[in-house]
Amino acid sequence: MDHTLAVFENFKIRRMYDEKTETWFFSVVDIVQALIQQTDYQTARKYWNKLRERLKAEGSQPVTNCHRLKMVAADGKLRLTDVANPETLLRLIQSVPSAKAEPIKLWLAKVGYERLQDMADPARSLDRAREYWQKHGRSKKWIQQRMMGQETRNKLTDYWKEHDIKNEKEYAILTNIIHQEWSDLTVKDHKTMKGLKTQNLRDHMSEAELIFTALAELSARQIAETMKANGMPENASAGKTGGSIARKARLSLEEKTGIKVVSPENYLSSEPLKRIGR
Repeated sequence: MDHTLAVFENFKIRRMYDEKTETWFFSVVDIVQALIQQTDYQTARKYWNKLRERLKAEGSQPVTNCHRLKMVAADGKLRLTDVANPETLLRLIQSVPSAKAEPIKLWLAKVGYERLQDMADPARSLDRAREYWQKHGRSKKWIQQRMMGQETRNKLTDYWKEHDIKNEKEYAILTNIIHQEWSDLTVKDHKTMKGLKTQNLRDHMSEAELIFTALAELSARQIAETMKANGMPENASAGKTGGSIARKARLSLEEKTGIKVVSPENYLSSEPLKRIGR
């Protein structure tokens, strides 16, 4: 699933896109928090719990349509939380007396429309990403490297998908194997080094980090294709070998330049969260 974060008048809204069902899911308590303008998360959570109990007792269909998925919590860990798709959320919003309901309804509709546009013309999502990075100070060279790296990543995950890599957890394990092999850091440790929590690590990589990540993933895919890797053990082996190729190149460059490729630098100061509404 694709995890993203948006903000409505300074209230963070967690959401994720399920590629399999082509559906957005949103954190219900985050939406409720924004609706009732409650800055304390726990108070908003208690409000939602009481509302959910009341609606359930009334036999409300929207409540039964809510699911629980893991989303990144304030402490940076993945925790189960109630989520709902836009249709279910629109019905739940009717149960919360708030002047903020209409702007959120309009935003939910906009999210769905933009996703349909992206599916019909993938170039639109690329253009939107390029425009976003430009607005936040990324150089043309950085943007080129970021998009090249994403294309390399997509080809790798397409191979995994077609060769018995079954779920998000396995994708994450393989990604971590490759990353740790080339950088000597797990994905989590690399994010910690950069002071990141919910942010996408690749959006905060330097040009060099992007290039070596792409080299590692390109090597992993080509090795997997050569050995006809299938399933976790074989793809993990290909990933480790591909990562080691990039690691050797990294160490060679560092020896010549005296500059470490893996860096604590990030773009946090120049990259506000996406905003909803205004």
